[in-house]
Amino acid sequence: MRPYSWEQACARRLLRHGLTRPLATPADAARAVVGMHAQVMSAAELALGLRTTGMTRSDVREALWSRRTLVKTYGPRGTVHLVAVHDLGAWCAGLSAAPWAAARLPPSMRMTDEQVGLVVDAIDAALSTADLTVDELDVQVVERTGPWAGDLVIPGFDGWWPRWRQVIATAAYRGVLCFGPDRGRRTTYTSPRRWVRGFEGVAVTHGLPELVLDYLRSYGPATAQEVALWLGVPARALRAAVAAMTENLVEVDLAGTAALLPAEDGDPDGDPDDRVHLAPYFDPYVVGCHPRSLLFPGDAARRALTRGQAGTRAVILIGGTVAGIWHHRRTGRNVALTVEPFRALSRRQLRQLDDEVERVGAILEATPTLTVGTVAAGRHL
Repeated sequence: MRPYSWEQACARRLLRHGLTRPLATPADAARAVVGMHAQVMSAAELALGLRTTGMTRSDVREALWSRRTLVKTYGPRGTVHLVAVHDLGAWCAGLSAAPWAAARLPPSMRMTDEQVGLVVDAIDAALSTADLTVDELDVQVVERTGPWAGDLVIPGFDGWWPRWRQVIATAAYRGVLCFGPDRGRRTTYTSPRRWVRGFEGVAVTHGLPELVLDYLRSYGPATAQEVALWLGVPARALRAAVAAMTENLVEVDLAGTAALLPAEDGDPDGDPDDRVHLAPYFDPYVVGCHPRSLLFPGDAARRALTRGQAGTRAVILIGGTVAGIWHHRRTGRNVALTVEPFRALSRRQLRQLDDEVERVGAILEATPTLTVGTVAAGRHL
């Protein structure tokens, strides 16, 4: 196996993520990271802005709700993502073919495959003519399937939810549901066939292998187990899928571990350096890159991870490795950043930090100030 250093891996990932060579549009940035994690929309807006040239949070919102070059839907690990609209059919194909673990629910909560299919069809029909809140979908789904779909058996944030709601992400993977524009403070769902121009459903020419290759192009080198962690599927099932892809993959030795890259672009690219980058909460670089022991060395593992989970802290990257944490607080038209490096920065790196702070301010459409010191704010859970 060809050796592949950690510095080479970081340089490749930073380049592929648009962090060392910014991209033109939010849709380009979402494509570069294989879907932008958007459980916290403000973090997604900042992460997309940091990967593009001259984009602000308003530009991201316009791309999502006006230009519709982005679509908000469900993705890996069942979490909310922003996806380039031209990728939606392939996105759905890969996720619907992923080897999801059977939900370990008590018998009172479970649904048969037939019931899942009925609910997906009901969602498809209900959203074909109108954008609906989840409460409005409750009524529509039960009317189109039966009382069993409305049984209050799923524990939710505010009580018990109807049985059918466990299928919402599945409906998104099957191409019949995505997020619509908010109605006041209420989230709505809509049909991708109405919302996304040219969308024709799950792309029959794509599937799980294409999604795995997309991940490896952006986050590789990586092991099959690390791909499974990103997707949120059982490692054994994912390893079996990867084993069938040997002609499309090449193995490299990443710091003593056999890791995978797409065969057509397995050579290193990007120039290793020690440049400073700021990455917000749940940035895909820190969530999707491995191994954690190299990405979060020393103090970074204790200060920037939460029980091994990445993304709960906004982090400082130096050369693609976590080397500090930061936090921002907005007040009116101002945003105050507190940055805590875990080691002393050179004069050049301090200038780069100033540049990053200015970029954050521009993206957030606010005037930034910088304090280098201890971050007292807690983790984002």
